[in-house]
Amino acid sequence: MKMTGAEMIVELLIEQGVTDLFGYPGGATLHIHDALYNRRDKITHYLPADERGAAHAADGYARATGKVGVCLATSGPGATNLVTGIATAFLDSVPMVAITANVGTDLIGKDSFQEVYISGIAGPIAKHTYAVRDIDRLAQTIRAAFEIADSGRKGPVLVDIPKNITAALCEFEPRQAAEPVPAEVPDPAQLKAIAAMIERSRCPVLCFGGGVVSSGASEELKQFIEKTGIPTCHTIMATGVIAFGHDLDLGMTGMHGSVAANTSIAHADLLIAAGTRLSDRVAQGRKTFAPKAQIIQFDIDPSEIGKSVDSGGSLIGDLRSILQELMPLVKNKDRSKWMADIRRWKEKDYFPDNTGDKLMPHQIMEVIGELAGPESIITTDVGQHQIWAAQYCKTTRPRGFMTSGGLGTMGFGYGAAVGAQVAFPSASVIHITGDGSLHMNMCEAATAVSYGLPIITIILDNAVLGMVRQLQWAYHKERYMATEPYRKTDYETVGKGFGVQTYRADTSEAFRDAFARALKNTGPSWIVCPIDKKEKVLPMMPAGKGVEDIILTQEEGGL
Repeated sequence: MKMTGAEMIVELLIEQGVTDLFGYPGGATLHIHDALYNRRDKITHYLPADERGAAHAADGYARATGKVGVCLATSGPGATNLVTGIATAFLDSVPMVAITANVGTDLIGKDSFQEVYISGIAGPIAKHTYAVRDIDRLAQTIRAAFEIADSGRKGPVLVDIPKNITAALCEFEPRQAAEPVPAEVPDPAQLKAIAAMIERSRCPVLCFGGGVVSSGASEELKQFIEKTGIPTCHTIMATGVIAFGHDLDLGMTGMHGSVAANTSIAHADLLIAAGTRLSDRVAQGRKTFAPKAQIIQFDIDPSEIGKSVDSGGSLIGDLRSILQELMPLVKNKDRSKWMADIRRWKEKDYFPDNTGDKLMPHQIMEVIGELAGPESIITTDVGQHQIWAAQYCKTTRPRGFMTSGGLGTMGFGYGAAVGAQVAFPSASVIHITGDGSLHMNMCEAATAVSYGLPIITIILDNAVLGMVRQLQWAYHKERYMATEPYRKTDYETVGKGFGVQTYRADTSEAFRDAFARALKNTGPSWIVCPIDKKEKVLPMMPAGKGVEDIILTQEEGGL
């Protein structure tokens, strides 16, 4: 049958199982939006306040569901506004297809109005990019985009389509969406060699990351650590996979990880890195990171093996398949002395102060965990609030904690919350942010209001750019430059202006009351929580330092 390019795009999205799309219209997208109008019974289009919000919403939708998220933008600034969202998804290995409409092919290369070579711009920050210049290649290109985004190490794919291609006619042949490619089974000899290394180890630690979530391997991971009795820690990208306080849980590792996690890694004779690339926020220095350990890496991406640390062995492939195949080859071993050491290190960890009347960050997170429950979905922006949320997170939904771990995108959280709430309308979605980040994405409150999304935004307001200020405290002799913006924003008034139900909480009890009310609202809520600007994220292990240099008190600093 003959269709316009725009109609083909919409039919291809339906073919790929897309039911929700986040997009912003413009002159170049008009044919696509017109085609979406005709198929609005199959695809619901969500209009954000900004294209950046569309990209983050598609990202959040993908993280929450495991499906490919889709966003759509017009040419020029519409397309470039997607760039940060694409880069965010790329560094966190999130499957996403970003479709941009460009000026007509006869106008490309002539500095036409709203012309930009977005496929070239996005090339270094996407898994793949396409610039469609022939309508006969449109269908195969979009199908390939979905396959690439959702296979191997997942990631974002950009497809740029000129306006005249969306208007042209072409024969279209419907197909069933391609079946996922079966995961490769690791080589039996390698599996036996890795199992033998685990058996020989006296002081092993398993560190897992976002790959556990991407591969759907959460249950297999739990079974593996229960069977082997190996203590485990996680990167921020895997927050919520293991229940908070589990006997074998050491907590988060890295710059703001627990004393127990970082000290255990420092004394381990074997470190199993499962689905984590051991970035510089985790392995801050090769001389100080796991100096006594042989490191085994389980990863779907061969390029990650030995990239950040020296690898003593590896298994390449889907993490879920790796753990399933390895499980029969491992067993529990008596490591009572090692576990006794770990219990001692746990006792030395940082415990926040519960005295005094002022509202403390950990109290906020504890109330969220208690009232929202383990099945809630949490999104964060980036800064001190992000780390506090991760440190005290009680969510145990494997896809229930979303943050920009690789790029560190301050404006990520609100858009991601929109995507998560669209994916799971009945879930409690909590967006945790700081006053600095909120100024980058508060416009998405309008989106939440327009669609009646009951997102609860928790604003930790310390009136400073807290994380950067903390680094100035630690490394620059408290010379605070450009981290105190002196803004006079009245969040309660602003929230009400958007149509958001707004509360203020100055104490733990006031927050409990406000949060309980917000959970009952049918639309979005904001809770403004004043926080002391001197409050630090602790523990803090300075870059390039060892566990003996971990900062545990508010007074330490001046490195």
